[in-house]
Amino acid sequence: MPVPWFLLSLALGRSPMVVSLERLVGLQDAARCSPGLSCHLWDGDVLCLPGSIVSASGPVLVPTRLRTELVLRCYQETDCDLCVRVVVHLAVHGHWEEHEDEGESAGAVGLELEEFRNASLQAQVVLSFQAYPTARCVLLEVQVPAVLVQPGQSVGSVVFDCFEAALGAEVRIWSYTQPRYQKELNLTQQLPDCRGLEVRDTIQSCWALPWLNVSADGDDVCLVLDVSEEQHFGLLLYWNQVQGPIKPRWHRNLTGPQTITLNHTDLVPCLCIQVWPLEPDAVRTNFCPFREDPRAHQNLWHQARLRLLSPQSWQLDAPCSLPAEVVLCWQALGSGPCQPLVPPLPRENVTVNKAQEFPLLKVHPNLCVQVNSGEKLQLQECLWAESLGSFKDDMLLVETRGPHDNRSLCALEPSGCTPLPSRASTRAARLGQQLLQDLHSGQCLQLWDDDLGALWACPMDKYIHKRWALGWLACLLFAAMLFFLLLLKKDHVKAAASGRSALLLHSADGAGFERLVGALASALCRLPLRVAVDLWSRRELSAQGPLAWFHAQRRQTLQEGGVVVLLFSPGAVALCHEWLQDGAPAPGAHCPHDAFAASLSCVLPDFLQGRAHGRYIGACFDGLLHPDAVPALFRAVPVFSLPSQLPDFLGALQGPGASSPGLLGKRAEQVSRALQPALDNCFLSLGSPREGRGTGHGAEDRT
Repeated sequence: MPVPWFLLSLALGRSPMVVSLERLVGLQDAARCSPGLSCHLWDGDVLCLPGSIVSASGPVLVPTRLRTELVLRCYQETDCDLCVRVVVHLAVHGHWEEHEDEGESAGAVGLELEEFRNASLQAQVVLSFQAYPTARCVLLEVQVPAVLVQPGQSVGSVVFDCFEAALGAEVRIWSYTQPRYQKELNLTQQLPDCRGLEVRDTIQSCWALPWLNVSADGDDVCLVLDVSEEQHFGLLLYWNQVQGPIKPRWHRNLTGPQTITLNHTDLVPCLCIQVWPLEPDAVRTNFCPFREDPRAHQNLWHQARLRLLSPQSWQLDAPCSLPAEVVLCWQALGSGPCQPLVPPLPRENVTVNKAQEFPLLKVHPNLCVQVNSGEKLQLQECLWAESLGSFKDDMLLVETRGPHDNRSLCALEPSGCTPLPSRASTRAARLGQQLLQDLHSGQCLQLWDDDLGALWACPMDKYIHKRWALGWLACLLFAAMLFFLLLLKKDHVKAAASGRSALLLHSADGAGFERLVGALASALCRLPLRVAVDLWSRRELSAQGPLAWFHAQRRQTLQEGGVVVLLFSPGAVALCHEWLQDGAPAPGAHCPHDAFAASLSCVLPDFLQGRAHGRYIGACFDGLLHPDAVPALFRAVPVFSLPSQLPDFLGALQGPGASSPGLLGKRAEQVSRALQPALDNCFLSLGSPREGRGTGHGAEDRT
């Protein structure tokens, strides 16, 4: 059942709560504290250097609770800014040192009591404030009379006025003592925007602020900006990541009013929206409406990717932080689930977009990585199988070590971990003695070792039973018959092995686009397909000329039953419009090696005379060009958007019945993985972030 996106408009389109705020007059920061305490605010900001935790020999003051209040700092009656007041509650940890001396005189004791009454407990409390793009740290000095000091009891609080912040911003506040006696306190708060403030008439930046609602359009999501006619404003879509700066996804300067449509597959929990009027020093309002949306979380896992960085390190790439754990598992040869190696290997928390590794002595192709969230398996990749080869018929032996040098050994099988030796009827139990001998003689590969246990991979190839001679003879006869059948169908087998021919034609739209075309051609060659592209034939193209080279390649491709692929880009569409309007492009206006421009003199007659069906297909790339931008004449043949429509594109390339749907989907995933880095680099080379994924109906296409 689809998620009711219209509920999001209820959260953003109306004011969920109206807040009336206290006003502070003046620009100076101030500090005050509870009765009996004295406090002082140091002039200027300080460096945020929490340092390590130290131990205390006597009683110390530590922050125990952090609380915030919203106030207004006003310069004039109608000129105020939003400000965050911070309240820190303090308590005493530790005891006074007691000195007992029977010979001490009564006068000395009285003197010590007098000194105790006049003594005080002092602490320096640091407040750290962060709200993109600003950050501050201030230092408060607090003193508590010794007579009020009771170990483990609260002594009062100190108040700081105040940290200025932007409307709608997310602020993070930390508090700790200097030196630190315990972990710092932290608090994260989402500030209201202009709609949630009763005194919004006093904040000048609210007077012309664009209003944003989120509503539904079928499966898509509409951003409706209620802006007066001809008002100019900025709109930014970005990923709000916990670590590091925000990651822009889409930015435009627009004129109101506007309705912008987002594909629901683009939504992730950390996708946020920032709007502001195009005026000097304008306040930017931030919205993150998809944090709790189930479909956004589902999209996040669909976009997450595990990749291998080195023989022993890997990385989880995702646009947002993921609450997940990772563990290694063992994938035995053949069917069956990948079995987690816990214990003895511990689970570890996942940090996205950061290299991670397990303390392995050796890697093995049967080792895989599982990512779990909420006890549910979300991702699994056998990364090392791609670098070390296919799965091996190895048996994994698990040794666990307990106290008093107690050790136990078992063999990991689909039914569980079989103790060695054992009288069970499993494969490992039958070969238990041989496996133990292999382990002791050093024939097994040690993968991991620490105080809790160890892992070994023992080869099983030598335990394959020999076949009877009659069986070998039957196999030889079967092989001879199979070879005979292959000879009878050698032409068909040769064609199937080499794959269908495909000629890729593209316009010269820059180095980034050429790398993207090259990545697509290389990925298609591995399917297999026999691919021809001018990038790989520059010497022949220079010698023959682009038109003669195209004629020769087109004739050979069509004679072999292949297909010509027209890769449409903004440059290619412009060339097509020139031909359709004027009959030919301007002389010398294009690159002398542009085979696409030269081919139009032969391609256009095929389309105009109805000969294109079955000979040509079209394609474009998500975010670079929408299929609707392709001239109508060329849409007489299928036009696919890549990589979102890769399965249909590969099916059209290979012809009917060439592959099963399951195999076609697997090949589409392989091509998509090879294509994605080149597509991202193409956007970077164009100087703007990528503007859409999925089917390509991104924000730019619907504006």
